[in-house]
Amino acid sequence: MTRVLTRDVIEQALSGIDLLPLMEAGFAAYSEGRCNIPPVGELMLEKGEVHIKYGCITGGRYYVVKVASGFYGNPALGLASSNGLMLVFDQATGALETVLLDEGMLTDVRTAVAGAVAARYLAPRHVEHIGVIGTGMQARLQLQYLMPIVACRKLIACGRTPQHLEAYRRDMEALGFDVQTTDDPAVVGARCQLIVTTTPATAPLLLSEHIRPGTHISAFGSDTPHKQELASGVLARASRIVVDSLAQCRLRGEVHQALKAGVITEERIEEIGDLVLGRRPARTDDDGITVFDSTGLAVQDVQIATAVTQAAVTA
Repeated sequence: MTRVLTRDVIEQALSGIDLLPLMEAGFAAYSEGRCNIPPVGELMLEKGEVHIKYGCITGGRYYVVKVASGFYGNPALGLASSNGLMLVFDQATGALETVLLDEGMLTDVRTAVAGAVAARYLAPRHVEHIGVIGTGMQARLQLQYLMPIVACRKLIACGRTPQHLEAYRRDMEALGFDVQTTDDPAVVGARCQLIVTTTPATAPLLLSEHIRPGTHISAFGSDTPHKQELASGVLARASRIVVDSLAQCRLRGEVHQALKAGVITEERIEEIGDLVLGRRPARTDDDGITVFDSTGLAVQDVQIATAVTQAAVTA
């Protein structure tokens, strides 16, 4: 019998799950070649975009199909910008076991957890200021999941819309952050050692000359071929470039843009799963610039959907 779990039930199940090791295990499985992850399906609409991601870990119990959308004008209508659901199927029989009506929440959470994984392996030892570019849900969740990983509580938040930036400031202060705000990404680059970008920008927000030595940047907004938050010169200058999936980042994201511009080569690119596995070292210097380019990998959806499904079964 197929179970249908609504968002409130999913949120309750998530509260008892330690997601960080699950995401690490998923990235490791991918880099070990133990995943079946087809190319991303994409539907670009006049007012939004829809992504279809699906796959499994070989030998795992489930395969997962996810539909996730972003309609960035929705907040003006009083609606969330993201939506979606996940379908969880039995690998052995193909039976649909669980429908997760998460309204895009699981995608938001698994993306934020990836930021914590990246910071665990790539953040500098001393972070005086965290910088976040963007003021939406992802900008909030990234900080929540960074809190156990990075001790810094000084934040510089960058946004275009004053009322959104002010609401974000209040929310992050309620979490315990000392927040300064700006509408200039260059200020974030000049003062922050750990920067997270979370926007749907199609033109670079951070330039190479904005970034100070010893900075780590986790870029999450550029998940299609046409989006870009970092100028390609940032990646050209970086001492290390880490991705969730080399195959996927050839086609979308910051690495895609830098490869297209001819300023980097694939030989410079590492997968985060190889850092988790110990095949590649974690951050080893205080002066280098590191970049994590996340385009969102279906194994992350497999991991979080499997965990929620199993938690609901045992509840």
